[in-house]
Amino acid sequence: MIVTIDGPAGAGKSTVARGLAARLGYLFLDTGAMYRAATYAVMQSGDLKEQKSRIMVTNGIQIDVQGNTVLINGNDVSSLIRTAEVTRNIHFLADDPLVRSRLVKRQRAIARGQNVVTEGRDQGTVAFPDAEFKIFLTASPEERARRRHTERSALGEEITIDEILASQNIRDKQDETRTVGALQKAADALEVVTDGMTIENVIALLEKIVLKK
Repeated sequence: MIVTIDGPAGAGKSTVARGLAARLGYLFLDTGAMYRAATYAVMQSGDLKEQKSRIMVTNGIQIDVQGNTVLINGNDVSSLIRTAEVTRNIHFLADDPLVRSRLVKRQRAIARGQNVVTEGRDQGTVAFPDAEFKIFLTASPEERARRRHTERSALGEEITIDEILASQNIRDKQDETRTVGALQKAADALEVVTDGMTIENVIALLEKIVLKK
């Protein structure tokens, strides 16, 4: 069974998807990590601004996601792909239709024959349109900004909720209007609004819904 979780940035998709997969005993497919890995690989041996280079590097590597561990050609790059530099450059890969096509094929290959929880922007619409259960996880812009503010303040960052909200609104617009991999709610997805809910509450709710199905 494949469970897809899509939704806007700051909705808690990754945390919820990872927790739900653990509760269900399913594989968690971290698609974001795959794009980060491809970005890191191009940064090391290619040219981010040249599509030919992006495709050549992406086609020449094997990306594997095993729980919290991400491998490129068998080498652990789990920490290397989480740097701010990778974050700044990931759009080169995420917005490239040929790269996305390659990574979607890899995602499908990993999920084939397995019970999987996967999350992203287009998992229920593009990567796994025939998934047995689709969830669109969201929250109000204010709620998502508040959560991000709490997380970033805990890391010692000095930033206001208004600043986060303004940046988030720009990101939402970009995600919704992307040429490829745009954020969309699948027609058959269940929308779950998480305002006022803890992560544990959300995971428990989704576990109940999935098991019932």
